[in-house]
Amino acid sequence: MNEPPRHVAQSMSRDELRLRKEMQASDFIFEVEVAYGDLSHLTKVGGRPSLLQYIREIWERRHFIWRESRKKVATGNAQDRLGIAWLVIRPLLDAIFYIAIFGLVLQAGHDVENYVAFVIIGVFMFQLTSAAISGGTTAMRSSRAMIRAFSFPRASIIVAILLRSILERLPAMAVMLLIIILWPPHELPTLAWALVPAVFGLQTILNFALGLIFARFGASFPDMANAVSFVVRILMYTSAVIFPITRFEEFPVAVLFIEANPIYIILEMYRTILIGGTVPLADSWMSAAAWAFGLCAFGLVWFWKGEESYAREQ
Repeated sequence: MNEPPRHVAQSMSRDELRLRKEMQASDFIFEVEVAYGDLSHLTKVGGRPSLLQYIREIWERRHFIWRESRKKVATGNAQDRLGIAWLVIRPLLDAIFYIAIFGLVLQAGHDVENYVAFVIIGVFMFQLTSAAISGGTTAMRSSRAMIRAFSFPRASIIVAILLRSILERLPAMAVMLLIIILWPPHELPTLAWALVPAVFGLQTILNFALGLIFARFGASFPDMANAVSFVVRILMYTSAVIFPITRFEEFPVAVLFIEANPIYIILEMYRTILIGGTVPLADSWMSAAAWAFGLCAFGLVWFWKGEESYAREQ
């Protein structure tokens, strides 16, 4: 559509300019409809679909997300000599470090019967959540070229990050179970262990929610990427990852805060099942489910509302 010359535009009123543009737009739409038919099925490029359509589009891309996640897991450590073995070595070294420092040097676990299993479960399972937070924070900025080039639901990126994190840590989870079985006092499998996948499912939903929330924060505030390691460290110490909640008995407010922390609730459910060999209380299941599904609903809607902003420079 041709704009009027500058000297003509200056002599025309705003209403006349608006009317001229509307007429030009109508002529353009008419010509396109004549050539291509009804345009009612078309949508704005980069626009935000309805929430249900948004979820449906994510589901339609599930095969691509799965293949892409598996490929990145397989090639992520390809240049290292030990390759994918680092997926087990890394969390194992972290657990050994925390056991040595907090268990042997600081005697932080003197009132825990099986402190090794306590720390192993805490470290290995918390890293799933910390990876979701860290990955989500930088997801939109690191994928901006792809976001600008293709039209797709941006939450697919968070799903792919979450799936990749799960695939990377499945071998480590197997090693975790092996350690707590072989290390004295030998936590042997019980029927309650069959509930581990259910707790893992709740943690996965929670991780997805946190990934969405931090992804929008990271897209809106680029400096968030520099602070996320501090946030993760705070969450680790307020989730009783490496020492029991009894260490905070002198600070009742801190105890209440930790007990309400969904990450702490989920870690305690893992420990109740794997160390205690018993089924977690109904209150724990209800609290974990409320946090997971509540945050997931909030995170999905909040992330979806920012869909059109992720390709912009901040």
